[in-house]
Amino acid sequence: MGEWFAGTASSGSLLLAVPVAMIAGLVSFFSPCVLPLLPGYLSYVTGLSAADLADTGSRPRGRMLAGTLLFVLGFSAVFVSYGTLFGAIGWQLAPYTRTISIVMGVVTIVLGLAFMGLVPALQRDVRVHRVPSVGLAAAPLLGALFGLGWTPCIGPTLGAVLGLSLNDAAAGRGAFLTFAYCLGLGIPFVLAGLGLRRFMGAVDWVRTHQRAVSLAGGGMLVAVGLLLVTGAWDALVFDLRQWVSGYGTVI
Repeated sequence: MGEWFAGTASSGSLLLAVPVAMIAGLVSFFSPCVLPLLPGYLSYVTGLSAADLADTGSRPRGRMLAGTLLFVLGFSAVFVSYGTLFGAIGWQLAPYTRTISIVMGVVTIVLGLAFMGLVPALQRDVRVHRVPSVGLAAAPLLGALFGLGWTPCIGPTLGAVLGLSLNDAAAGRGAFLTFAYCLGLGIPFVLAGLGLRRFMGAVDWVRTHQRAVSLAGGGMLVAVGLLLVTGAWDALVFDLRQWVSGYGTVI
C-alpha cells in the first residue's frame, strides 16, 4: 500500500494534475453555487442555529469540527467514486490516449469559458435549494446529497478534474485526483466551521471580487484545456517523470 501511494503521488501526471485539482476545488468553494449558502449548510450539519454559529463564545468547536468533517467525507465519497469510475474507463480507452486528450481538452476549454460566464447555454443553475436540518448523525448523508445535487452546478471545475482522471487511465489515480479536488473544496468548509466570523471576512472579499475569481478559475481551466489539445500536457508529464526518476537516483 505504501509503495502504491508513493508511486502514485510521484507520478509525473499527478504531480502536474493534483495542484490543478486542488485549485479547482477551491474555486468551486468560492463559486456562487456554494459560497452564499455556507452559513446555512454549517447550521444544517451541526444542528446549531445561526445565532449560535455567530457566537464564538458559546459555539462548541468540537461539534463544529465533527459536523464539517463528516459533511466533507460525505461529498468526498461521491466525488472520489466519480474519479474512480472515470479512471477505470480511461484504462479501457488507453489505446486512444491522444484522441481522448484532444477531446477532453476541448471539453475543458468549453467548461472554462462557461465558468467565466461566456457560454450562456451552460449557465443554468441546477442544484438542490432546500435541505433538511440534520445535525451530526446525518451530516455524511447531507454531504453525499451535496455531492449529488450540486454536481451540475460545480460542473465546470469538477468536469475538468474528471477529464484529467479519464486521461490518467487508472482507477486508483482517478480516485487520488478527485480526492485532491475534495481537499480543495473541503478544507475551506472545515476552516469556516472552526472560525466562521473570521472566515466570513475573507468570504466578503471574495464576493466583492466574484467576477475576478470566476475569470481566474475559468482561465485556469482554459489553460489546462489548451495544454491537453496541443499535447503540451503530455510533454510536461514526460519531463516531470524524467525529473522524478532522476531525483530518485541521486545520492
